[in-house]
Amino acid sequence: MRFRCIALYIVAVFATLPTITLAQSACPGIHVKILNIRNSTGVIACALFESPVGFPAEFLRSAINIMVIKIKHTQARCDFEEIPQGTYALAVIHDENMNGKLDTNRLGAPTEGYGFSNDAKAFLKAPSFGAARFPYGGQNVALTISLSY
Repeated sequence: MRFRCIALYIVAVFATLPTITLAQSACPGIHVKILNIRNSTGVIACALFESPVGFPAEFLRSAINIMVIKIKHTQARCDFEEIPQGTYALAVIHDENMNGKLDTNRLGAPTEGYGFSNDAKAFLKAPSFGAARFPYGGQNVALTISLSY
């Protein structure tokens, strides 16, 4: 009888193990795949904004979350987890010389890669928060951002 109880307990534990594992491994968040990275030099900086204030130029002061990640084989991914529901916009730069900013030429045109959520395009100036914004409802969101150079 005692052996049967222990065996039933072990079966019950292993029967619920896949459910427990799945519940813990699914981390809701904003998952961003960065495309069109021209080389593996430097780092990718992803900045998450919750309002138009400072978007996108003042990412060090205004972004609510910033990730700086290494580039591996011209591929990169930013995973923002534990983000509250709301409306957000992303700005991404390829900081090739790792100086913490998007370098520009004498005319003010970027010399390093940049991109925005919704693949919002920059034409003579950076896109608005409104052009790059997207809703986040607390579930997994997978985005892709293509860099421009």
